[in-house]
Amino acid sequence: MIELNGDNLTLEQAARIVFSGEPVGLERAARERVGHSAAFVEEIVSAGVPVYGINTGFGMLSTESIPRDHLRDLQRSIVLSHSVGVGDPLPEEAVRAMLLFRINSLLKGASGIRVGTIEYLIDLLNHGIHPVVPAQGSVGSSGDLGPLAHIGLVLIGEGEAFDRGERISGREALERIGRPPLELAPKEGLALLNGTQYMTGLGFLVYTRGRRLFDAAVGAAALSLEGLRGFSAPFSPQIHAARPHPGQVKVASMIRDLIAGSSLVDSAEGDVQDAYSLRCIPQVIGPAWEALSFLREKLEIEINSATDNPLLFSDGTVASGGNFHGEIIGLALEMATLGLSELGNIAERRIDRLLNSPERGLPRFLVRERGINSGLMLAQYTAAALASENKVLCHPALSDSIPTSGGKEDHNSMASISARKALKVCENLSRIIAIEYLCAAQALDFQGVDLMGKKTRALHARVREHVTHLDRDRSLAPDIERLSEAVTEGGITDGIV
Repeated sequence: MIELNGDNLTLEQAARIVFSGEPVGLERAARERVGHSAAFVEEIVSAGVPVYGINTGFGMLSTESIPRDHLRDLQRSIVLSHSVGVGDPLPEEAVRAMLLFRINSLLKGASGIRVGTIEYLIDLLNHGIHPVVPAQGSVGSSGDLGPLAHIGLVLIGEGEAFDRGERISGREALERIGRPPLELAPKEGLALLNGTQYMTGLGFLVYTRGRRLFDAAVGAAALSLEGLRGFSAPFSPQIHAARPHPGQVKVASMIRDLIAGSSLVDSAEGDVQDAYSLRCIPQVIGPAWEALSFLREKLEIEINSATDNPLLFSDGTVASGGNFHGEIIGLALEMATLGLSELGNIAERRIDRLLNSPERGLPRFLVRERGINSGLMLAQYTAAALASENKVLCHPALSDSIPTSGGKEDHNSMASISARKALKVCENLSRIIAIEYLCAAQALDFQGVDLMGKKTRALHARVREHVTHLDRDRSLAPDIERLSEAVTEGGITDGIV
C-alpha cells in the first residue's frame, strides 16, 4: 500500500497505482491537516462571513448570498449542474489517474473537505470502480469542472460507473464499496470539482506513453540507420559536445550504444554523408526527450499541489486565487505534442528512404518480385497519413480562449483539449514507429542480420516475434497493429534501449 500525504507522490508511484492497481491509504499527518481544514469551514459557516463557494453562489453568481439552511443543497447543486460532459467515456486508466491526483491534492489540507469524503474516493480507486467521465466539456480553468463533476455524481449516488467493464449506476457503485450516498458538507462539492486532475491525469498518460514511444523511436532509428548502411560520424561525442543540448547528447549516446559492433554502418559506397532523417536523428529526437522532461517536471509539481479555490490555510487565512488555471500544464502538453509529432515526421521520412534506396543495396519497396508484388509501398502511405494528422493536432489549443460564466471567467486555458490531442498524437505515433520497425526489419533481412550490432540484432529479433518477413504481398494491417501494441507496451525495447 502507498500512503498518500499530498506532498511527495511520484510518477513512478502513480504508475504502480494507476496501471497495477496498488492500493492507497492516508498518512496520519494528512488526515489531521484535512480535519483542521474541515473544522475551519464549520467556523466560517458559524460566523456567517461571506466566503466564495461556502455561502455564496459560483462563478458570476458569487455575489449571491446563500442562506445557512441551504448550504448543503448548494454543494449538491454544483455537482449536478456542472455534470455536463459529452462524448465517449474516458478509459479506465485515465479515470484512475484523476481519482488518485484529486485525492492527493485534497490531502494538502487547503480545500475544506472532510476525511470521510476523501475516503469515498479512495474506496472507489482501491475497489477498481471508476466513474463514467465523458471526455469533452472542460475549458481548463476554474479547474476541470465538468469531468470532475461526473466523479462527484457517483459520490452522491447519481451518475454511472464502470466495474471491470460492467456499466452500473452510481448508487450501485456505492453499494459495491459499502457506502451510502454522501451528503456533501459546505464547500465539499466545490472542492471535488475545482481542480486540474483531468488535464494532469491525461497528461500523466501522455508522459508515460511518450517515454516508451521515445525509446521505441530511438530503437527504430537505429535499425533504419543500419538498414540503410548509414554513417556513424553524426553520432560522435565531439559533435554533440560542440552543441550540448541534453536531449541531443542523450540520443547520440543511445544510438552509439545500439549500433556498437555493427558491420553495416559506414559500409555505404558512393556518398560521404546521409540525408537529414539519418544524420540529424539526435537533433530531432533529442528535443522530444527534453519536452517530455519538462512535462514530467510540471506534472510532479501539479500532482502535489492544491488546485482548489478558495484555499483555506492553517493560519486562518481564506484566499481566492487561480490555482485551478491549467496554463502551465497546457504549455507542457503542447510542447510534448509537438515533440512527439516530430518523432513521427522524421520516422516517416526514414520509412520512405528504406523503401526507395537501391543505391544502399535495398530492393525498391523491400520486395524482390516487384510488379506482381507491391511490397511495403502502401505502409508508407499510412505513415504519411498519420504524420499529416499529427501535424493538424499540433495546432495549440492553448492559444485559444473563450470566456465563460458571463465573462467572470474571461481567460480559459483549454488545456484539457491539449491533453486529448496529445493522447491522439501518441496513438498515431505508435503506429508510425511500428511501420518503421516493419520496414527496417525487412531491410535488415536483405542486408544481413548477422552483420548487425548486438543490441540492434536483439531489437530485430523482437520485431520478428510479432511479424514475419514479407516474401509476397499480404495484408499488413494486422502486422502494424501487433507491432503498435508492442511498441506502446515497451515489448520491443524494454531491456534493450
